[in-house]
Amino acid sequence: MNSAVITFPGSNCDRDMMVALEQVFGKAPAQVWHRDTAVPDNVDFIALPGGFSYGDYLRSGAMAANSPIMREVKAAAERGVPVLGVCNGFQVLAEAGLLPGALMRNAGQRFVCRDVALTVENTQTLFTGHYDAGETITIPVAHHDGNYFADDATLDRIEGDGRVAFRYAHATNGSRRDIAGIVNDGGTVLGMMPHPERAIEAAHGGTDGRRLFASVAESLAATA
Repeated sequence: MNSAVITFPGSNCDRDMMVALEQVFGKAPAQVWHRDTAVPDNVDFIALPGGFSYGDYLRSGAMAANSPIMREVKAAAERGVPVLGVCNGFQVLAEAGLLPGALMRNAGQRFVCRDVALTVENTQTLFTGHYDAGETITIPVAHHDGNYFADDATLDRIEGDGRVAFRYAHATNGSRRDIAGIVNDGGTVLGMMPHPERAIEAAHGGTDGRRLFASVAESLAATA
């Protein structure tokens, strides 16, 4: 399984993501710098990690969305290569137009860092096949701008198309309709604020995140 992790200036979860992918996929991912102009030709999976790309000095993810490598990430996504954006990575995907909506300042105006309960809303994506519909899982969050926003029409469309992958079981940051993660139309691009790569070993306090990566590995193996 050939994967790649995109690193921007200010990324701070790229190593966590690389460790998670190597443990579950059985092969170390390629590390791709934001100024690079290509992803590996044989890449099967791309991850955009958390952090504070470019210091989040404009809007979270806005500057990273215009990095040279994002043209290639978009092209790969259009070819059907699965893309996962976690926390700041979700913000980048939204700013790049790969996912609808925007991520705004948390309702409490404070950085939130704790384990949260998520409800699995859709198990029919390549990211969620190892979960049960309606299951409650525990995944850590660590964000200041994790408040998901979209207008009512967009939210109705997302809900109607079954594109909400994860929802906060309890209100946590002001996200509309408690949305924690969504997929694109094809179900091949997932953006989520919680950090599954921080929940892959029992020593981390739980392994609910590991099943997300295992779902991807199984889905890709089935289509290889």
